[in-house]
Amino acid sequence: MVVFRRSFIFMAGTLFGVYIAQNYSVPNVSKLFKAGFVMAKHLEGTYRKSNKSED
Repeated sequence: MVVFRRSFIFMAGTLFGVYIAQNYSVPNVSKLFKAGFVMAKHLEGTYRKSNKSED
C-alpha cells in the first residue's frame, strides 16, 4: 500500500513539474548552482585564514 502511495506522489510531482516547465519561465537550476559555487569559492579564497603557525 505504501508503494502505491509513494509512486502516486512521485507521478503527480513529475506531471506537475512538466506542466510548470512547459507553461512558465523556470530558471536553469544547474546554472544557478554553478554561479553560487563560484561565488562561494571566491568568498572562501578572500576571507580564508592564513596557514601560518605562530610558534
